[in-house]
Amino acid sequence: MLRMIRTAIVGIWFAFAIVFFLPWLILWSLLTRTQDLMYWSSMNAVKIGLRIAGVRVHLEGLENIPPGPCILAANHASYVDPLAFVPFIPRRVSVALKKELYRIPILGPGMLMAKFVSVDRASREGAVDSLKTSVRYLKEGLSFAVYPEGTRSPDGRLLPFKKGAFVLAIQAGVPIVPVSIGGAQKLMRKGEWAIRPGDVFVRYGPAVDASQYPITRRAELLARVHDLVAAGLPPDQQPRAQATPATE
Repeated sequence: MLRMIRTAIVGIWFAFAIVFFLPWLILWSLLTRTQDLMYWSSMNAVKIGLRIAGVRVHLEGLENIPPGPCILAANHASYVDPLAFVPFIPRRVSVALKKELYRIPILGPGMLMAKFVSVDRASREGAVDSLKTSVRYLKEGLSFAVYPEGTRSPDGRLLPFKKGAFVLAIQAGVPIVPVSIGGAQKLMRKGEWAIRPGDVFVRYGPAVDASQYPITRRAELLARVHDLVAAGLPPDQQPRAQATPATE
């Protein structure tokens, strides 16, 4: 019961922030032509939500994030992952999200202004457009947070990676930072809606320079980053023996 109450309060807090604060931040962004205040205020709102939920985030290896634009590639096992991951990245990043989320009033326009990328998973043409937009943002100096598994793991164990993030990194010529998120699946399992209080560990591994890989070696780059993400995960989130990285 307490978990449900905490989760309800978190939901109310996020709704309050979106309805009463975000419109003013959008207006400010339009007037000043910069989205920094809107972005960081939104990230701080998420951090407050985590505190309400009793989620404690522990960071390791931030020194592995290179100074220029990069792709931060993380495992995905829970809805808690993005809340514990993105707001604590010490720089502004973009995120690719399914297009349906951009239909949410106020929130959708705010995410587009913040240079988040809309992804249409049902359209190949839409996916190509999203890739082009992402490459452009990276070349403009904006980093990206991505989940190469493409979906949440049902049991918390690392799944095979899809190739999209690695093609993006090679085309943009930027490093990939492997990120291992441990413990989030215990706080909100797939199919659940209540958040348990607890600890999430976010470990940043050594960056891999994708500019050294031609597109023909994308599978090699994928496997390298997959191994690094796996190395930072606890035993109960290690990939199963048959879960080898995808190459196509």
